[in-house]
Amino acid sequence: MRLIDLSVPIDASVWEPNPVVHEVLSPAEGARHMADGMLANHGIAFDPAELPGGEMLSLDTLTLTSHTGTHVDAPSHYGSHAAYGRPRHIDEMPLDWFLRPGVVLDLTDQPVGATGPDKLLREFERIGHTPRPFDIVLLRTGADVLAGTPKYFTDFTGLDAAATNLLLDLGVVVIGTDAFSLDAPFGWMIERFHRTGDRGVLWPAHFAGREREYSQIERLANLDALPSATGFTVSCLPVKIAGAGAGWARAVAIVEDPADG
Repeated sequence: MRLIDLSVPIDASVWEPNPVVHEVLSPAEGARHMADGMLANHGIAFDPAELPGGEMLSLDTLTLTSHTGTHVDAPSHYGSHAAYGRPRHIDEMPLDWFLRPGVVLDLTDQPVGATGPDKLLREFERIGHTPRPFDIVLLRTGADVLAGTPKYFTDFTGLDAAATNLLLDLGVVVIGTDAFSLDAPFGWMIERFHRTGDRGVLWPAHFAGREREYSQIERLANLDALPSATGFTVSCLPVKIAGAGAGWARAVAIVEDPADG
């Protein structure tokens, strides 16, 4: 069995539209924090100098959104009401959605904007496989090479409403992308809305989740490392954050070694 990391790091040192704050207490600072804070608050006196090297444990505190880094969107992210009832939060989603056979589709030839269903149909024919119900479909756009830069927010392709609904019609309930969003870039959509007045160009992939329940994985990476379009399992179990519209995930592809078969 081989594991391929499909996740980007959460990194406070690179550009993010919502900046990450990462504060670190060193092991020595952690010892003082423990003695002067947690223990002192419980009336327990302790000298950190008694610890080996005067150190205890490091401690990281992060301020970030649940949509930073590789993450899974829950239906409640798409709106407070849905045609099928109350949209579920990330802690309520069935775990078996997120450990399923994977299918990767190559969209690297698509321009900035929204990809339509014809491209997906051509990909099904090229790879000789149409996604089955509960397959996890991953869209390789190549945008992950821009992660950590402002262009990651502006230079990628997403799905339009028809392409999203094509996958949902096939029974797919988890769609992933290595781009910033499953929709087209924000500026691209808003420019077309201002030009045409068509509200349907605004976040159609996300808003499809108001009609049918599904989840997205955004900000994947390394989809070019997958050995084939099929024949692997995706694990993208989201962190269980109560009442949240998304949860971070360490997404990986599990590739079985033929020698072990």
